[in-house]
Amino acid sequence: MAINILGIRHHGPGSARNVKAFLESVKPDIVLVEGPPEADAMLQWVGHEDLKPPVALLCYQPDDPQRSVFYPFAEFSPEWQAILYARKQNIHARFMDLPAGNQMLIEKEPHEKQEQDTEADPDHINLEAQSYEQLHKNPISYLSDAAGFTDDEKWWEHTFEYRLNNDEVFDAVAEAMQALRENLPPKDKKLEQLREAYMRRSIRQAEKEMFHTIAVICGAWHVPALQKQSSPKEDNELLKGLAKVKTECTWIPWTFNRLSFRSGYGAGINSPGWYDHIWQHPHDDGTLWMAHIAQLFRKQQMDTSVAHIIEAVRLAGSLASLRGLPKAGLEELNEATLSVLCNGENILLQLVHNELIIGHQIGEVPPEIPKPPLQLDIEKLQKKLRLPATADFKDYTLDLRKDTDLERSVFLHRLSLLGIEWGRQQYVAGKGTFKEQWRLQWDPGYSVEIIERGNLGNIVVEAAANSILNRANETTDLKVISNLLEKSIPAELPEAIQVLILRLNNLAAASADVIELMEIVPGLITVARYGNVRKTDATVVLSIIRSIITRICISLPNACVAIDDDASQKLLDLFYKLNDGINLLQEPENGLGWQQTLQVIASNKNASPVIAGYSTRLLNDGKLLSGDQLIQYFGYAMSAANAPIVSATWLEGFLKGSGTVLLLDQDLWQVIDNWVSTLSEDVFMQVLPLLRRTFSNFTGPERRKLGEKVRTGGTAGHQHATTITNFDTNRAIQGLPVIIELLGLTTHQTESNGN
Repeated sequence: MAINILGIRHHGPGSARNVKAFLESVKPDIVLVEGPPEADAMLQWVGHEDLKPPVALLCYQPDDPQRSVFYPFAEFSPEWQAILYARKQNIHARFMDLPAGNQMLIEKEPHEKQEQDTEADPDHINLEAQSYEQLHKNPISYLSDAAGFTDDEKWWEHTFEYRLNNDEVFDAVAEAMQALRENLPPKDKKLEQLREAYMRRSIRQAEKEMFHTIAVICGAWHVPALQKQSSPKEDNELLKGLAKVKTECTWIPWTFNRLSFRSGYGAGINSPGWYDHIWQHPHDDGTLWMAHIAQLFRKQQMDTSVAHIIEAVRLAGSLASLRGLPKAGLEELNEATLSVLCNGENILLQLVHNELIIGHQIGEVPPEIPKPPLQLDIEKLQKKLRLPATADFKDYTLDLRKDTDLERSVFLHRLSLLGIEWGRQQYVAGKGTFKEQWRLQWDPGYSVEIIERGNLGNIVVEAAANSILNRANETTDLKVISNLLEKSIPAELPEAIQVLILRLNNLAAASADVIELMEIVPGLITVARYGNVRKTDATVVLSIIRSIITRICISLPNACVAIDDDASQKLLDLFYKLNDGINLLQEPENGLGWQQTLQVIASNKNASPVIAGYSTRLLNDGKLLSGDQLIQYFGYAMSAANAPIVSATWLEGFLKGSGTVLLLDQDLWQVIDNWVSTLSEDVFMQVLPLLRRTFSNFTGPERRKLGEKVRTGGTAGHQHATTITNFDTNRAIQGLPVIIELLGLTTHQTESNGN
């Protein structure tokens, strides 16, 4: 009976090649692989024509899917090649690690306190930090340091992954790991001790079953522990009392990008695309790799010649020789690429990193593999709507007037409601609501979220509706209910929409908070517009909007009295949005009620000045207040009877959003000019910051035109202005610096305009 323990690097192409060669030479009758034994039933799928790596085993607890772990495999993973060999030779293959369920429980246990009190002796802290660093330093780094490498990953790659025909590699790995474990302080890590005890027990079980040639594939660090002649009693004592944790497993597609994550057995790699290349082309001296880079650059409309490729390969080889390396590795190839093909531009090397060194490959999983019902429905819809799950992002512009695009939009909105952010909505240029822009990029981690949402329903529409209803039942916040309704309309969830409308109507009827009502109206108006585009009946929503606007119009005048500056500014923003929404609805009844409310607020001397000023402006925009009547309102607001700060605040509200009215209406300009001229210097300096804030919101052209109007004595932009008499040029010149500061203009700007 022979037990062959092969120490490997997870996801190492050289290790995978050595494992494959060793198995083909020794021809074992069972293969034991480091991995979760709960997933043994999933091994039958390895070798299936539709199971294409990179893929991952997902192990999770059905009652708590967030407790999950991934075991990823690439084609160049030694474990994958070992299992694939066993399947092709029709011999036994098993996982031998501690069950994933137990590992998840142990990792959730509270960690022992390792930090000392902050008032401890500094020398003691330094000693402890050094001890901690020594204890947690990657053991391989001691070997790389001895070999003269500053990077342990680079040392391992050149020693094991790049080299060919390593006949005694596994003996060398075992000897090196034995030396490290004998000379380094023990980690004393409970999880590692349990894992290695369980692996030894799995090997003994294979021996009891009378397998003659046993091949064990595990991480290099574990080799000495598995070769150790420990008694079964010691291991059984250590493993005694392990809880039985219900765990389910399945295969899911993985991506090269996710191979860099530390998951499962804790391995991650920085360059999966490069590793895949040296697995597929082990004898490449860099020429083929450089050809791929040249092909990538040519797709980006960059001229790259054969001479560039030859020169880059020669440079990489020279660098390797100078560094005493047997062949050029990724670091040397990157430096040569940067110098020869990228002309020193790091941004081009980043393109190589994203597209080739990492890559966008995503695996495939057979549809017959057991999966949760919700995941099956999602995959069915992805296929039906021709929305493939890709590792790289892909943009879609949807025209909601087309049936297929409308179905795609509904599907993506439903997934968003489930918290599965596969698609993220982007800004769409242009007018109209019939377009949507989405960016889709699949993350294998969504598999856990899909499993977790499985308790909401077996199909997407059912799960999305239940998700909305559950959130609606947990809140009495009008804004939250309105937001849920806004999201449910594009997701086309009629039952949930009816419940939300009823809740919204009841809560709105019971609410006495006019601010809360104003906050939800713009969103509801969007819902009503969206409903029409999506062929959804928005009549009920419109009736609620009318009811809420009516109650706002009744309560709003009193809400504008006796409020501080912060509350006024918040209310001003709500006024702005509400007015836009009402204009968007184009319903005469609502418009008339809103105009009457504005008139009440504008004429109320006790109303917040900024709100009263903005109400006056809206009335002027609607041509309900103009001419002498508007001048009268201005006269009241700017009169000497009011504190200057109150007049300035009123003016801020009136001019909100645009100063064009001052350019077109000479009478208003004269009223403001007269008011400013009556202010003493001290008072003017007090109101200047507020006026400066008002004018700073105007566009650049508006401010320049206002500056010109000041320079010409108030006639710029007004063709029929009367001739100014008794104009004191010297006094005007003295006032120009203050006007320039008020308008937020620089001296250079005024000089360029002829000032």
